[in-house]
Amino acid sequence: MFDKILIANRGEIALRVVRACREMGIKSVAVHSTADADAMHVRMADEAICIGPPPSGQSYLSFPAIISACEITGAQAIHPGYGFLSENAAFVQAVEDHGLTFIGPTAEHIRIMGDKITAKETAKNLGIPVVPGSEGGVATLADARRVGAEIGYPVIIKATAGGGGRGMKVAKNDKDIETAFSTARSEAKAAFGNDEVYIEKYLTTPRHIEIQVFGDGRGKAVHLGERDCSLQRRHQKVFEEAPGPCITPEERARIGQVCAEAVAKINYIGAGTIEFLYENGEFYFIEMNTRLQVEHPVTEGIFGVDLVREQIRVASGMDMSFTQDDLQINGHAIEVRINAEKLPNFTPCPGKITQYHAPGGLGVRMDSALYDGYKIPPYYDSLIGKLIVHGRDRDEAIARLRRALAELIVDGVDTTIPLFHQLVNDPDVQSGNYNIHWLEKWLERTFAKA
Repeated sequence: MFDKILIANRGEIALRVVRACREMGIKSVAVHSTADADAMHVRMADEAICIGPPPSGQSYLSFPAIISACEITGAQAIHPGYGFLSENAAFVQAVEDHGLTFIGPTAEHIRIMGDKITAKETAKNLGIPVVPGSEGGVATLADARRVGAEIGYPVIIKATAGGGGRGMKVAKNDKDIETAFSTARSEAKAAFGNDEVYIEKYLTTPRHIEIQVFGDGRGKAVHLGERDCSLQRRHQKVFEEAPGPCITPEERARIGQVCAEAVAKINYIGAGTIEFLYENGEFYFIEMNTRLQVEHPVTEGIFGVDLVREQIRVASGMDMSFTQDDLQINGHAIEVRINAEKLPNFTPCPGKITQYHAPGGLGVRMDSALYDGYKIPPYYDSLIGKLIVHGRDRDEAIARLRRALAELIVDGVDTTIPLFHQLVNDPDVQSGNYNIHWLEKWLERTFAKA
């Protein structure tokens, strides 16, 4: 087991890893930019080291700065959290080249799953169901039209190196495809430096279902059920729950087994999430995230496991602490993402927290690095906290979420908390009757009336 772990991240996820290390008796090292000198993860870790100025490229994304911090502090392993360098294959290779351990999958697996076309081909070869679409990248408008005619409209054009909803455009018919194709390519070039795109069938009313998998790197893997992440705005998740309200036990077992067997075949190590669109009882592969997800606490809630602890265990060479038979669902969990954003346009809202009070009580968890007087810097993601609730069933979880939201106080900046006050009282959310387009339409109706 490691003696000391460096956490190459910030905010609530860095604090989350600090807590897991402390429970395991492992020393933790926090890295931070000058803008994060007073951050909670810096205060709570056993050691802290400044790695550069506020811009991420000169601090949290700097290979030399992070690896040098390991050498200075004597850390043996790096936990990347999510975002930043968590899915950067070149960084993982650099970590290994310096004799350090990356707490996550191999550089090869990150590389394979980081390219959307290669990931889709790999998934298909592993027996995972995929959305009908182009065999690879689509280079010309003529090819785009041919693919559209073959698989049928509507289609969605996606950047091969995409993420976060950028480089994605829908074409409803042959007339739309020229504009959608050129726009997707230009957005992809601007965002990722790569204008390659591919085309898939566009499902009209799907849900976003993702399967949590975990492997030991030696041919053993399990699945930890699904999460429903269908409530999204501009392809960004805002509300996640487990288990999915529309998934039957039979469907869960079927797709879970497919995913677990797939990652076992490639000797995948650590946590990963295989994401699907789900419509009419069928699952269609979107992508695989080779890291811990923002919404991992809902899975922890219903299975009673610590995924970060498990990541550390297997990275150190230990066996997984559970088998598939050990993993039995207990109740229902929901997470809402609290962002420092001003509604209705979700504009980032950095500033000073004048008052912060976290909710508590049975079945309530608040993952946040906020405190009274904390100044949210303008340089990073606007996520400032995750409110997670667990109940014996979905109705109890929603009631508990409503109560916890009423207790939560974040003053000094605008946040998305008012959004969730409204959502928990919406009949469709209460019944679980929604898909990936529902929230966008709800926002249009709600704020058009305001």
